Parts: sequence; structure tokens; C-alpha cells
Amino acid sequence: MNKKHLKPPFARELTTQELVDLKDEGIDFSDIPEITDEMWKNAVTMQPEDWQKRQLTLRFDPDIIDFFKAQGRGYQTRMNEVLRVYVDAMKK
Repeated sequence: MNKKHLKPPFARELTTQELVDLKDEGIDFSDIPEITDEMWKNAVTMQPEDWQKRQLTLRFDPDIIDFFKAQGRGYQTRMNEVLRVYVDAMKK
């Protein structure tokens, strides 16, 4: 990071711990555009090209399947994404 672009009070790069300890009130969001629903309208999730999935037979409760299917095409991908977020959170 080019230090000449850092704004006070951060005249140097913060350590990981300093970033973790930083309160939301101390973050300057003024140069970040507000996120709108329109920005997410065409968003898609992507996997690395070398990512290979394996087929597996699972049994889910009927209401779980109905919930995801009700959201339309791609319900299995969304189920995988929910599991991915859970796995990533548990690894932290």
C-alpha cells in the first residue's frame, strides 16, 4: 500500500490486531459509495475454475428442501453456499 494515500489518523498501515480492535466509529467510510439493491441485481457467485465438486446423496428434511426449491433454479447451489459460509465460519 502506498503510504502517501493514507489519511490521518492512520499515517502507517495498521497491524491485523489494530484492525480487529478498530471500532466502527473510527472508520472513515466517506470515500465508499453506498451499496444499493441495484448493485446486487445481477450478482452471481463464482467458484475458481479448478474447483471440482463431488456428487453425494444426502437426505434433508422436507421443509429445508421446499424452502430452497421455492427460491427457484439453482437451489442446490444455494444450499452449497449456505454450507460453505458455515464451514468458513467454523474454521475461524
